[in-house]
Amino acid sequence: MLVLFDTPAGHALFSLVNGKLLKGSPDELSDAFATTEAAKKSVKLKAFHKFEDTAEAVQSATALVEGKLSSGMKKFLKKNLASADTLAVCDAKLGGAIKDKLSIQCVYDDSVMQLMRGLRAQIEELVSGTSASEMRSMAIGLAHSLSRYKLKFSPDKVDTMIVQAIGLLDDLDKELNTYAMRLKEWYGWHFPELGKIVPDNLMYAKGIQMMGTRDKCKGIDFSSIMPEEVEKEMKDAAEISMGTEVSEEDVTNILMLCDQVVSLSEYRSQLWDYLKNRMQAIAPNLSVMVGELVGARLIAHAGSLMNLAKQPASTVQILGAEKALFRALKAKHDTPKYGLIYHASLVGQAQPKHKGKISRVLAAKCALSIRVDALGESSHATIGFDARNKVEERMRVLEGKLPRNASEMAQAKDALRQTQPAVTSYANGAPSRGYNEAADSTLVGGGADGATGGKADKKDKKDKKDKKDKKDKKESADGKVKKDKKVKEEKEGKAEEAPKKKKRKAEAEEEGGAKKKKKTKE
Repeated sequence: MLVLFDTPAGHALFSLVNGKLLKGSPDELSDAFATTEAAKKSVKLKAFHKFEDTAEAVQSATALVEGKLSSGMKKFLKKNLASADTLAVCDAKLGGAIKDKLSIQCVYDDSVMQLMRGLRAQIEELVSGTSASEMRSMAIGLAHSLSRYKLKFSPDKVDTMIVQAIGLLDDLDKELNTYAMRLKEWYGWHFPELGKIVPDNLMYAKGIQMMGTRDKCKGIDFSSIMPEEVEKEMKDAAEISMGTEVSEEDVTNILMLCDQVVSLSEYRSQLWDYLKNRMQAIAPNLSVMVGELVGARLIAHAGSLMNLAKQPASTVQILGAEKALFRALKAKHDTPKYGLIYHASLVGQAQPKHKGKISRVLAAKCALSIRVDALGESSHATIGFDARNKVEERMRVLEGKLPRNASEMAQAKDALRQTQPAVTSYANGAPSRGYNEAADSTLVGGGADGATGGKADKKDKKDKKDKKDKKDKKESADGKVKKDKKVKEEKEGKAEEAPKKKKRKAEAEEEGGAKKKKKTKE
């Protein structure tokens, strides 16, 4: 009987010296492989095929895991086995595949598994083609390669970078706002008018760096950092400023704060470019749908791209609004219609009354795009463009405009693809598509559609006016009926009250006459 054993270094074929070994007890099998000498007396290496490279090892290991016969193992067995031989294997599925393709009788039972454990313990000494250190290094290399293959590992697909980058971007924004506010308050004592003239934080800091104190403002050229009209206004304001004078030491400290604001702004810009590239490499379809910033926030909120891909569209829609959701459920109020997805450009373009519907449609398409990005093998946007066009078409329908025909849809899709700028990927140098904010318009063409949209708007206004007139007429009619009813009730009440009033008056007169007679008698 022969034994097939697969090692990280290659395929090994052993022959059993003692044929009765498999029929013995488990203790006897364990003793037969307790030492190297005992193992060499029990089995003998008949043939060994060493893998040429890691790719061949991964292919063989993958086939073995799936219970299939690899091409390398098939050639090895054909060369070293005859059809009359019996082969002991470690997997029943592999044995069935060998029997079907090579017509070789295979054995798989508990005693064979015990034999494999013994061979595994002494394999470094039994195989003469490789050394022990080489076998260990091959085992580690195969384990890493097989893990990458099974997980389809790629440096571009590491979404941890996105989670950390978007968190750092938010922190930088907070720090920049704090520093810029402090800088404006501090320098405002010297030049208070500058804050309203130059609202941009980075431009404000660079302007202070160039001029220092306001008395030097007139002789400096600021055309490299700000427009000409802003520069002129700033120089005019510097001559008549109401600010107080500051010392050289104060200016030095203010300039140091300016350096911090400028350096943080530049690093923030660099980090934003990095985040855009990572999003284009990891989630290109999601980036086309909602943009890199919102897509990165969704991934960070879910924890990873795979966790986000497991979520249904309804969860993607309200992701980020968990507090509002549970508060609404507790108070039995209406649940929120959107979470982080509210900041997507498509939702922002929708009318307020349509935002809920558009967010629902967008979340459904985003859920599909996320799953393609997480589980697909393409590194470019595949379904993102079609999905975005469908959301835009839904928005047009809700606004009362005619849907575009197939040719217009194809043109819009091509235009969207062409307007995506090339962004260099950080792994393998593969180019990936960028997100174009200019393509966020829902109206690709004007003309007939615009005229139809205007007619539809007029029709909507007319319908609203008719409804309002009908409502007013109905309310006035109801009010008239109520008024008539009230008048009628008042008349009926007076009619009923008149006899009673007369009776009371007569009784009072009788009573008054009786009292008068009594008084006369007295």
